Amino acid sequence: MARKKNQAYTEEFRREAVKRAEKEGNTTVSVARELGVSAQQIYNWRRQFNRLSDKQFNSLNGVDYAKKESEEIRKLRREKATLEKEVDFLKKAAAYFANHQE
Repeated sequence: MARKKNQAYTEEFRREAVKRAEKEGNTTVSVARELGVSAQQIYNWRRQFNRLSDKQFNSLNGVDYAKKESEEIRKLRREKATLEKEVDFLKKAAAYFANHQE
């Protein structure tokens, strides 16, 4: 499974390398040797995976943690909060006018 020196590794490959290195009975060095990468590269991927950096490992369990997605989620949450307040106000207003009809 050795690769060329300058060849990019897929996110799936990097995730699998980190998972295999963390399994009991495996060492980072043995997994690196098996996959044809340096142990330092697996340590770097592990660090990147743990930090969920902007450029690598942007998704985890189907959730996209990219900066653009996070900004959109924050915006939608603010809009949702505003709409919930409006709905709450309208419910109270409707109840008030329903009680004061003649």
